[in-house]
Amino acid sequence: MKSLSDCRVLLVDDAKANLDILVEGLKADHRLSLAMNGEMALQVAAKMPPDLVLLDIMMPGLDGYEVCRRLRQMPETAEVPIMFLSSLEEVQNKTRGFEAGANDYLTKPFDMLEVKARVRSLLKAKAYSDAVKEQIASELRVAREIQMGMLPHDFAPLEQAYGVSFGAMLEPAREVGGDLYGVCAGGPERLVMFLGDVSGKGIPASMFMVRAISLARLLAREIAEPERILVRLNDELAADNPSGMFVTFLCAVYEPKSGRLTIANAGHCRPLILHDGQSPRWAVKNLGTALGFEPGLEFERTELTLRAGDALILYSDGVSEAFNPQDECYGNDRLLADAGGFSGQSAPAITSSLLQKVRAFAGSAPQSDDIAILTLKVNGREAGA
Repeated sequence: MKSLSDCRVLLVDDAKANLDILVEGLKADHRLSLAMNGEMALQVAAKMPPDLVLLDIMMPGLDGYEVCRRLRQMPETAEVPIMFLSSLEEVQNKTRGFEAGANDYLTKPFDMLEVKARVRSLLKAKAYSDAVKEQIASELRVAREIQMGMLPHDFAPLEQAYGVSFGAMLEPAREVGGDLYGVCAGGPERLVMFLGDVSGKGIPASMFMVRAISLARLLAREIAEPERILVRLNDELAADNPSGMFVTFLCAVYEPKSGRLTIANAGHCRPLILHDGQSPRWAVKNLGTALGFEPGLEFERTELTLRAGDALILYSDGVSEAFNPQDECYGNDRLLADAGGFSGQSAPAITSSLLQKVRAFAGSAPQSDDIAILTLKVNGREAGA
């Protein structure tokens, strides 16, 4: 936890006599920065973010209320404690100060012992809060490493065995998220792929994601048909689900000798098929029902044939439901149109190109949802013509 002697206090007052008193009383205990007006205070805070601000109200130019509001809008000082030191002692003045974002209010003339006590109290509270946040951030970084470690990254053995290539990426909107993807060998003639999206975000979604991806891997080795994999997976998730969470899930099975691709969908975004030399199209018609609501559900089965150069793109709704600063949605129509330009690209290049299209559309808008993309492309030797 940060030592109080290392904490920086920004003193803001247009009266030099008041600054002299504060400097004399606090210089032995803390690092100090000074400003004699509101504009200077904002500049100093931006260049050298303080741990606490002691702020006068009646100043030329920007008054203390406006300075406080602007400090709260700056990322560097949004959570820095602010204490007003003012000769305004009416209740409405104090109320206005707290409404502007202040943490404390002390009227002039003040007693320096009281100022020092309040300064120490506010700095201790901030230091403790910062330490807790850093601990949480550290634990979330570890959780992210564990989560990302559960996803496949080296596809080379499967690519060589099944005559395909893969491109995959996952970008959580927070430190950890609920999107997932997986690829595993269901047998010597059966390659299983899946991609899902857990309801919600953060730690709860990531824990449910771990459960779903672990079960899916086990079931993929036991069951040949994707619709039956979803039935079993749904029954397992729904049987013990006190939180009421659910996951949209798409499962696909590729058989390299025949080129047959079998898909079952449980409420997830419809995947895209890129047939070599043709326009992109949806691989399935219906969305189906998400997993985890109730046991005993059934799921549709769709069969397609992949040939040399064909590609399958699985993605989460962080792609299709990305928004730009104008609150426009990327949408399915734009996704289909952009995918038309991916013909002839490798699986990693398709994945990268789609992500770039989404980022270019979103621009400066913050990422609102997890983004996952998994692309399969048939190399040609093993697929049936």
